[in-house]
Amino acid sequence: MTRLRRFKQVDVFTAEPLKGNALAVILDAEGLTDDDMFAMARWTNLAETAFVLTPTSPEADYRVRIFTTDKELPFAGHPTLGTAYALLQSGLKPKHSGYLVQECGVGLVQVKQLAEGGQAFSAPPAVFKPLEEEHFALLATALRGGKIQADVTPVAVDMGIIWLVVRMESAQDCLNISADAAAVSQLQKQLGVNGIAVYGLHDDSVAADYEVRAIIDEDGVLKEDPVTGSANACLARVLKAANFPDGAHMADTYRVRQGTKLQREGRVTVTFVDGEPWIGGDSVTLIDGTLDL
Repeated sequence: MTRLRRFKQVDVFTAEPLKGNALAVILDAEGLTDDDMFAMARWTNLAETAFVLTPTSPEADYRVRIFTTDKELPFAGHPTLGTAYALLQSGLKPKHSGYLVQECGVGLVQVKQLAEGGQAFSAPPAVFKPLEEEHFALLATALRGGKIQADVTPVAVDMGIIWLVVRMESAQDCLNISADAAAVSQLQKQLGVNGIAVYGLHDDSVAADYEVRAIIDEDGVLKEDPVTGSANACLARVLKAANFPDGAHMADTYRVRQGTKLQREGRVTVTFVDGEPWIGGDSVTLIDGTLDL
């Protein structure tokens, strides 16, 4: 038997509607089966759909399961921020002053309310695997049109979702990429990564330090993610490990623009607290209602 369930569709990593990354959030998903959740995710046809459940940990404010149209993810960044935002907008009172604790596939993740507005999540721990030289030629083919920075070794970063993080010579080189679908697909299969996250340093012409793009092959279809919390969390870990090569000031805060090639204007702020990265941004609600599900 179906019942009415609270539902929100939110735009994450933007303060301006339609400029960020959309997320569907089912705020009371108790009783839904895995098949129900997959069916709902396919129906929304968004990058991810989040299902809020009762937590099993006494520390957690809620539990979330994150589904794409064909798989469940143990963690993803924009669903983490968007779910926290949706719950706070719906009246959830945190157990802890100033922050929420999300339970998900990678464990417990803190999400704090920012004084200037928006939320930020604590980047999960990550495991690095530098790209072996035998894959360099294929990577260059995958990222045709852009110049990869030769003295920075690309690295696969695993924090539940795995991104191959690649530094380009500039922000413009990120934007110049015309990705080769077949090569992207081969790399993902050979390396076991979810996608390629490229980044490049901006000059002073925009209000951001880095340009980021997240390029993915899904079942033979080349896609680009508008704004990606997990890719930015992986990048933050990479920059910290490299001792912030673009300036010591970035050990405090840096800013990212993402989604430019998709006519989006995603903005991500990365702040380091006691050396640990927090990935932050605004969210806005576009749809607020109920589902009969």
